[in-house]
Amino acid sequence: MVLADVSSQLDFVVIGGGPAGYGAALAAANTGASVVLVDVGGLGGTCLQRGCIPAKYFLEAASVFHGARHASRFGISMSEPEIDFAVTQTGKGSLVTSIATGLAKLLKLRGVQVISGFGQLETDHRVTVTVGDERTVFSPRFVILATGSKPRALDAVPVDQHRIVDSDGFLELTSLPQRAIVVGAGAIGCEFASLLSDLGVAVSLVEGEDRILAGCDADVAKVIHRSFTKRGIVVTTGVQVTARTLLDDGVSISLSDGTSIDADLVVVAVGRVPVAGMLGENVELEQTASGAVVTDDQQRTSLPRVYAVGDLVAGSPQLAHVGFAEAQIAVAHALGDPLPPMEVDGVPWAIYCRPEVAFVGLTEEQALARGHQIVTKREPLGGNSRAQIIGETEGLVKVICEQHPDGSAGKILGVHLVGPWATEQLGHGELAVNLGLNVEQIARFLQPHPSLTEHYGETLLSLSGRGMHVK
Repeated sequence: MVLADVSSQLDFVVIGGGPAGYGAALAAANTGASVVLVDVGGLGGTCLQRGCIPAKYFLEAASVFHGARHASRFGISMSEPEIDFAVTQTGKGSLVTSIATGLAKLLKLRGVQVISGFGQLETDHRVTVTVGDERTVFSPRFVILATGSKPRALDAVPVDQHRIVDSDGFLELTSLPQRAIVVGAGAIGCEFASLLSDLGVAVSLVEGEDRILAGCDADVAKVIHRSFTKRGIVVTTGVQVTARTLLDDGVSISLSDGTSIDADLVVVAVGRVPVAGMLGENVELEQTASGAVVTDDQQRTSLPRVYAVGDLVAGSPQLAHVGFAEAQIAVAHALGDPLPPMEVDGVPWAIYCRPEVAFVGLTEEQALARGHQIVTKREPLGGNSRAQIIGETEGLVKVICEQHPDGSAGKILGVHLVGPWATEQLGHGELAVNLGLNVEQIARFLQPHPSLTEHYGETLLSLSGRGMHVK
């Protein structure tokens, strides 16, 4: 039954409570607008509940475990560490609950009305919210769709969330397998393979593309491939998974090259697809074949009063910080104070495997494909003093610049980092790429010594012709 028709003086209904959704709700509420946020899967969305935060908690556990196993290099003696993954899982759950509780308080403080229910767009200005067997119809000035994404299925390896899991199931594990196969070597797959390996699991990583981390610069991917292989991760690229066979004690997967791999657990990590079930039968909204919603550069959909943000959007990088940025753009445009469009080339990327990967701007392949005359500089991390101190010297800094007619390096087009804490060091590169700065402008800045960031500074000095390796 329809509980009520709420149509008076409501500015926004946001469908979806992930980073893009609650980001939009808070951005709108900060202007004094009235906002209803409808969420069906738990505040924080995939990022908090089933993605970024849980995965990084597990990765931190793996980092601590790895550090404990190698403490003897600093003269620290201890017995071989053990991990109780059920305790790790409990800690992750407590963290997620704490962050979600804080988010709920923040939304309440800002005056956002949060409804735990299913929201559906019926027209360009009407939203039906179902809670149990009761329905409420809202008629706001604007609707923002932020329903996010879900793990992509792989027909050859159907997920049962027991022996074959997707990323959702992986993040609910309470015990570790002895052997695991990770299918998909993008960001998610490489993070999962890395943490499992650091926790003592024998890992096979399978990728259909010719190399792992296909979206990264080729030199970056080579470093990670080499590092993984050195650690004992068996990396197989250029093959497809064709079938799976359930065994008494595990799973066997068949590959297109005629080989097979056995394991206790298979993790399917082949990307994500939009969650698009928020449209009523009579709503005509432009979408791609995958269900992604098409928007313009102000996040407007084909319906005049409906915006879409986050993983749901066609072409979205599917990153939480991108969702936040898109939310700001959508709200500002709706309220008549538009912001500049987001530049996809300026989006920072972070992958939290070991060693970490962080980059912004163009890869070398992209720069050449766009017709740039370029100068590149690659500096391996091995000579960096801080990296030597902490015993993590695998990595590099790679900077890609436009080439001046005289052959010198000009504007910075891309910055690519691999190494310890690379995700914390990208700020300098992001600044350079997004402000269109050149090598000379950035190379003048001093970097502290000894630090990992000075390796970026040394790379820029080398590009400027004034390089000097500092040991």
